Parts: sequence; C-alpha cells; structure tokens
Amino acid sequence: MKFAPSSILVAASVAATASAIELSPANYETETAGKTVFLKFFAPWCGHCKKLKPDWDKLMAEFADSPSALVADVDCTADGKPLCDENGVRGYPTLKWGDPSDLQDYQGGRSLDELKTFATENLKPTCSVKNIDLCDDTKKAQIEKFMSMDATELSTLVEAEEKKIADAEETFKAEVAELQAKYTKLNEDKDKTIADVKGGGLGLMKSVVKFKATSDAAKDEL
Repeated sequence: MKFAPSSILVAASVAATASAIELSPANYETETAGKTVFLKFFAPWCGHCKKLKPDWDKLMAEFADSPSALVADVDCTADGKPLCDENGVRGYPTLKWGDPSDLQDYQGGRSLDELKTFATENLKPTCSVKNIDLCDDTKKAQIEKFMSMDATELSTLVEAEEKKIADAEETFKAEVAELQAKYTKLNEDKDKTIADVKGGGLGLMKSVVKFKATSDAAKDEL
C-alpha cells in the first residue's frame, strides 16, 4: 500500500503535535521531575516563534519518550506566563535549558540539526537534589548542608546570592556606560584636534611645500 507524500507529512505533524508538552506552574514540577530540560518560551503571535515551531515540534517528538530529558513549550501569553516572568523572559522565542530549578540561556543555533545536536549532547541526567547519585562528594556535602537549613534561612541565602549577581550586572552596566562616555569624549577631542589642525593652515602648508618643490625643480632645469 502506498501513501501520498502529503499524507506522510500530515501524519508526522500530528505525531509531533501529540508529543508536545506545554508547561505551566500547575504541571511544571511533575513534568520536569528528575529531568534535564530544554524549553521554548514563546508567544503565539510572534513571527520568529512561528518560524521555529516546525523544527521545535520535531525536537519535542524526538525526545518524547526520554526518561531523563524533556523538550517542551511555555506559552508566555497563557497559563505559562508566571514561568516566563520567573525566568526573566523578555523576548520571544527564548530558549533555556538545564536543571528545571536553575535554567540557563541557550546561545546556540536554531536549525533542527543544531538543536538536536545540542539536546543529544547536553540533555543528560546531572547532579541535583533528585539525582544525588550523580553528584560528587563536594556537591553532596552542599546539598546536605542546604537540606539541613530551614526554608526561610535558605530563601534568604538564595536572595543574597542572587543580589550578588544583580550587583555585578549593575556594576558592569555602570562601568560600560562610563567607558562609553569616555570613548565619546576622546572621539570628540580627536575630531576637534583634527579640525583645528586642518583649519589652522595644514592644507596651505602642504600646497606651499608642493609649490616650492615644483619651483625648485624648475630652477634646477634652468
């Protein structure tokens, strides 16, 4: 029995859609438990999101049965919005990956081959509270220490560490702004110096030098 190419494409599309998982606060913990994740934060109206969707759907289908990896969607205009806010999503689509409780920005290419290669190489079980057997002794000791702290104390510690990151980012922005201002001032000073020199007779000097050279050459010929 032969199938028309269009039928095969429709079947593939249906399979990809069926394997799609859309995350929200209601199912996030359950769906991501014990897995390394690769998430697409998107808005349905976004043109770049629509362009990425076919390849992303194929990637989700590819990893649908993985016991240790999850490729999923987060709709920032619907139930998934709190997850987008929590993870600082500002543009669409934003891709993040890693431990579900500590997502990292994905900076790689967005073709299907590039996404699949990255997912295959990186969506593996990693050290975490739920995968403690994968942790080395140092990480196990850290987890044990954090587990012994009460929730309030731990939350305070997390806030303090996150503040260090925020402060570092603010310092970086301030230093860059200062460097930019210095660059602008240096560039303006350079342009003014060049203009002053040229306006002070450099062009006339050059023309006189050329005139003298021509005159001297004419005298030598005589």
